[in-house]
Amino acid sequence: MFDTMTLTKLLGGFCGAFLVFLLGKFAAETIYHGGGGHGDAHAQGYVIEISSGDDNAVAEEGPSIEELLASADIGKGERVFNKCKACHKLEKGANSTGPYLYGVVGRPVDSAEGYTYSGALEKVADVWTPEHLNGFLTNPGGYAPGTTMGFSGLGKAEDRANVIAFLDSLDD
Repeated sequence: MFDTMTLTKLLGGFCGAFLVFLLGKFAAETIYHGGGGHGDAHAQGYVIEISSGDDNAVAEEGPSIEELLASADIGKGERVFNKCKACHKLEKGANSTGPYLYGVVGRPVDSAEGYTYSGALEKVADVWTPEHLNGFLTNPGGYAPGTTMGFSGLGKAEDRANVIAFLDSLDD
């Protein structure tokens, strides 16, 4: 069934395909890694400049939370609060995944009736002042490590001020 000529053709075809594969690999390495020796293989194409400023320097901040609260818009705060509705309710005593937020501004931390807290908040604050709420809403996990709140935070200071003003307006 197989004679010598057939086996030679098969072996020649395999060797030819392997040769094309090796040449393609060589060409690809030359194109993508440069034609230099192996010492150049991991050299950067360009240097990324980073600032060498003082790590302890305070970043330039915008207006304080007091200034933002003075000009806060309660209507906008109610719209931003829609992000919070998945886990929090506004009715007193109506806990959900998170504690109810009625009267949260000025309320002692970890004090919503019927809600079991993780204990992480007690380590960073005693009372929910606008300053503490602002810090917590910026980055909950960074502000109170170990908190069970999975929300990533509100990036805009104006949004945080509007939500705090909205929550403060609920209980007069």
